[in-house]
Amino acid sequence: MNESPSTTRRMSTTCTVKSMVSENTVVLVGRRGCYMCYVMKRLLVGIGADPVVYEVDSEEGEAVLADELAAMGGGGLPMQFPVVYVGGRMVGGLEKLMGVHISGELEAMLKDVGGL
Repeated sequence: MNESPSTTRRMSTTCTVKSMVSENTVVLVGRRGCYMCYVMKRLLVGIGADPVVYEVDSEEGEAVLADELAAMGGGGLPMQFPVVYVGGRMVGGLEKLMGVHISGELEAMLKDVGGL
């Protein structure tokens, strides 16, 4: 996942998901080396978005991140990785991202928040 134009960062326990999401228009959070994360990134880049990718390297980092995601309000859904945020709002995982893309909602969402 080191390809441009997006930025990839390693997740540390000192970072908060809330600040990541508030500072970036499109945020993709997933496990390091996750193929689904790669597919989601390619979809976003393919339509013109520039996602910031945060990778979680360890189970400990993943647990901290899952707690933070739950605290941000995942709508009662279990937290799963990877997950995409657009304009500070959680879109969801791969299936949800594909669904909003196929329905045409993704581009509208990205345009509304200045992500395209």
